[in-house]
Amino acid sequence: MRVRTFELRLIALVLAGCWAVAAAIVLIGYRPGGPIDIAVGLAALAPAIVALIGVAWPPVARGDRAFAGMVSLAAASLLVLVPSIAGLTGQLRARGVQTLLPSVEAAYPWVLALLGTSLLAGFGLARRRLGQAAMRRRRLARGLLLATVLAATSGLVFAAIAMGNELALRDRIAASSRFGPTDVDRDPPICDRAMGIGPTARIAIHLEGNLDGRSMGTIELAGERSAADVRWLAYVATTRELGLHGAALIGDRAWVRQPFAGWRGATVAEVGDAVLDLTAFRAALSPAGRAAAQSGGVGLIEGARARQCSVQVDGPTFRAAFPQVRWLVDEADLANWRGQLRFWVFLDGQIGRVEGSVNGDAADIQAGALQATLRVDLTATDRGAVVAITPPAP
Repeated sequence: MRVRTFELRLIALVLAGCWAVAAAIVLIGYRPGGPIDIAVGLAALAPAIVALIGVAWPPVARGDRAFAGMVSLAAASLLVLVPSIAGLTGQLRARGVQTLLPSVEAAYPWVLALLGTSLLAGFGLARRRLGQAAMRRRRLARGLLLATVLAATSGLVFAAIAMGNELALRDRIAASSRFGPTDVDRDPPICDRAMGIGPTARIAIHLEGNLDGRSMGTIELAGERSAADVRWLAYVATTRELGLHGAALIGDRAWVRQPFAGWRGATVAEVGDAVLDLTAFRAALSPAGRAAAQSGGVGLIEGARARQCSVQVDGPTFRAAFPQVRWLVDEADLANWRGQLRFWVFLDGQIGRVEGSVNGDAADIQAGALQATLRVDLTATDRGAVVAITPPAP
């Protein structure tokens, strides 16, 4: 019995630690400018307190099946909680969406993890209050009642504070945003409806890769586009390339820039399909590509209202959308790679941000390697503003 008590306390402590990490991420990273940002982070500690109840009074069961059930319940809670923490980290690191849980789909793994944590604490409290000699059915009913109270209390406290903060932000209409219109009384287009990209835009792209957990490097690209005219520079620091690359395309004239050299004239074919957000839209986010797009809810990105959508993509589509990945994987075969792209469409019906990843077999990248992952984050801002693309060289 002592061994089982120790094991359940250890598992409950891990759960409490994960909830504390999530709360710390919100407390440190969630700063949309609301009146009670800090209170939202503090309220996120409530599930950690619930988990600590399970540490103090673990739901020790005498039967083998009941004990296995408690362990399985804790493991299931961890399985949905850990990926949710990773997703929250990426969301806040992007410093975009102000809404922590923009949709039911985004909230349900957190609700499942909270229910599992509350059940562990509730059964432990019931055993503590009724004693281990009480009838099993009575302990079960009391545990379910206590778990419901714990889950409802901690969940509603956080939801009330977070929603209050976000409603205050919604009432504080931004005068302007580089991402698009700031009118909060309209909704952006549905994910599979008509949308496009801006006639002009300022583009920033971050690309990175990892191979069996080791970094393959990063690519930081910045440029401007006007219709199909484009000019950009990319600082490449990968295991295959190092230096400043660039490309420019104005009408039927083209230029390229290689590391440790200046701009030189080139052919349009030599530049290739490198028109940044226009290339990504054509390759991955055309109407056909968005036919099965899923909605992730509506939120605010730097004051601009946007709908988050997602589509599944394969490796060749990802390469076609972001051809700069060649500086990470060269000509490696990505045919069996799979992943997802998330994109945000704004009130003007234009896509202003794309973020996602693909992963797959890495044997074609490096002999003996098992798996690799490529990630991208693209922003297209000041869409529709006057952008003049000037030749980089005579």
